Amino acid sequence: MRRLCMSLVFLQLIGACVSQFPRPCATSEGLRTKECCPLWDGDGSACGALSGRGFCTDVVISDEPHGPQYPHSGIDDRERWPLAFFNRTCRCAGNYGGFNCGECRFGYWGSNCAEYRESVRRNILTMSTAEQQKFISYLNLGKNTINRDYVIATGTRAQMGENGENPMFSDINTYDLFVWMHYYVSRDALLGGPGNVWQDIDFAHESAAFLPWHRVFLLHWENEIRKLTGDFNFTIPYWDWRNSQTCDVCTDALMGGRNSLNPNLISTASVFSSWKVICTQSEEYNSREALCNATGEGPLLRNPGNHDTNRVQRLPNSDDVEFAVGLPEYETGPMDRFANMSFRNVLEGFASPQTGMAVSGQSTLHNALHMFMNGSMSSVQGSANDPIFLLHHAFIDSIYERWLRNHQPPRNSYPRTNAPIGHNDGYYMVPFLPLYRNGDYFLSNKALGYEYAYLLDPGQRFVQEFLNPYLQQAQQIWQWLVGAGILGALIAAIIAVIIVFARRKWKRNQRKKRASSYGERQPLLHSSSEEGSSSYQTTL
Repeated sequence: MRRLCMSLVFLQLIGACVSQFPRPCATSEGLRTKECCPLWDGDGSACGALSGRGFCTDVVISDEPHGPQYPHSGIDDRERWPLAFFNRTCRCAGNYGGFNCGECRFGYWGSNCAEYRESVRRNILTMSTAEQQKFISYLNLGKNTINRDYVIATGTRAQMGENGENPMFSDINTYDLFVWMHYYVSRDALLGGPGNVWQDIDFAHESAAFLPWHRVFLLHWENEIRKLTGDFNFTIPYWDWRNSQTCDVCTDALMGGRNSLNPNLISTASVFSSWKVICTQSEEYNSREALCNATGEGPLLRNPGNHDTNRVQRLPNSDDVEFAVGLPEYETGPMDRFANMSFRNVLEGFASPQTGMAVSGQSTLHNALHMFMNGSMSSVQGSANDPIFLLHHAFIDSIYERWLRNHQPPRNSYPRTNAPIGHNDGYYMVPFLPLYRNGDYFLSNKALGYEYAYLLDPGQRFVQEFLNPYLQQAQQIWQWLVGAGILGALIAAIIAVIIVFARRKWKRNQRKKRASSYGERQPLLHSSSEEGSSSYQTTL
C-alpha cells in the first residue's frame, strides 16, 4: 500500500498519454517554432494555464549513454525524442493530462479529474455474447472513423523543410493510428540512400522498455476508444492462452475464423475479413527512403498453427509463465535479446522459459504467439494490424503486473544507462506526446486505474467474471423485463378473474342442483306414506 501511495504521488507529475502528432501542432508554424502547446478550449489558454491545468515548458531530455547496438548519432528523428520536432510541450499539473491538459491522466475522471476509478480488464472468453459483440463493433468503428485529435507523419523531419515549409502529415482512422505508432517505433533507421538502413534498432522491443511501452500503448488505445464511443466503462479484454492447443479466439463469433477457400485469409462471416492492413512493406519503404503513409496494402492475413514448428514448437503453458514470473531480475547483461535470466527477455520470447538462457532461432512466450498466428501478426512492424494483438498484449501486460507485485522492485531496478537506444529509464517513449519516461511505468497498474479480473481475490473475481455479465445483460433488457412483468401480471389478473367468475358460476349451479334434487325427493316420501310403507315413515 505504501508503494502504491508513493506511486500515485509520483504520477501527479504525469499526464494522460497521447500520441504523435497532435493535430494542432502538425503545421508549418508548429514545426518552425518547435512548440507543441495547444490551447485548451475550456479557457482558451495554452495547456489550460489560466485554469491551473498545466503550462508550456522546455523539454529536458536525459543524456545518459545508451548501449552499443546503435552506433549512429543525429540521423534518426527518434533519437533524443522529441527534439527533432518539438522542444517545448505542455506539462500537465495534478491529475490533468492530454496534449493540451484538457483530459485526465489514466485512472482519473470528472471535470476536475478528482475521481479515481479502477477499471477491470476481463477474459474475452468469459464475457457475455453481447459484450463480445460490442467489443468487435468498437474495433470496427475505430477502423472506420478518422481520428479527430491526431495525425501521422508521412515524411521525416528533414523532408518537411528546415523551417517546416513542407509539413507532411496525414489523417488516419483511430485503429490504424496505433498500427502506425507500432510501426514507427520499431522501423529501421534510414541512413541515406535507397535501402541503406540500420536494422538493429527498436525503441519498444528487445530491451527494457518493451513492457512499459506496451503498457502505455494499451492505455492510450483504451482511452481513444472510450472517447470515440462515449463508453467510459470500456476496457480491453485479454486472451489467456496458457495451455491452449489452438487459437481459441479465432472463431467467427470473436476475432474471425479461417476462410474455407484460402486458409491465409479470415472467414467472410467475420467483419475482419474486410479489413485492410497498413505498414507491412518495410523493404519497399526502405528502398524509397520513405515512411509508411497508411495506405491500405491488402487483406488481413492469419493462418494459425501453420507456422514454422522448428521456431515455435508449441504454444506457451502455465509452467512457462510461472518460470518467467519467478525470475528476480528484470534486466541482465547486455539488456537486449541476448540477455540471460532476465524476466523481460524470457517473457518477450528471446530466452528459454525452462532455463532462462537466450536462444537463437526459436521464439517463446510473447514471440511464440506472434509466430503461431502465421500472418500479419508475425511481422513486428505490422503486427498491430491483427486485433488479436490487443488481446495478446493485454495478457502479456498482466504477466508483467504479476512480476511487479511479486517482486516489488525499486525504481533503480530499471536500467538507467547503457540499455539499447530508447530503453534507458529517463528516455522519453517514442512517439508519445506529451512526454513519458520509460521508468515512470515500471510500477503497478493499481496506480494507473485498472486491474485484471483473474488477479482479483476470489470474491471480486466471481462478481467481475460471473455476476456482472448477467447483471449487465439484465440492465440492457430491463425495459423488456419490466414490460414482460407487467404483461405477465395482467395475464395473471385476467386468469384470476376468470377463475373467480367460473367458481362463482359453478357454486350457483351446485346450489341449483341441490335445490332441484330436494324438490324431487319429497313426492317420493309422500308416495311412500300413502302406500303404507310404515317402516320408512317410522324411521323418518
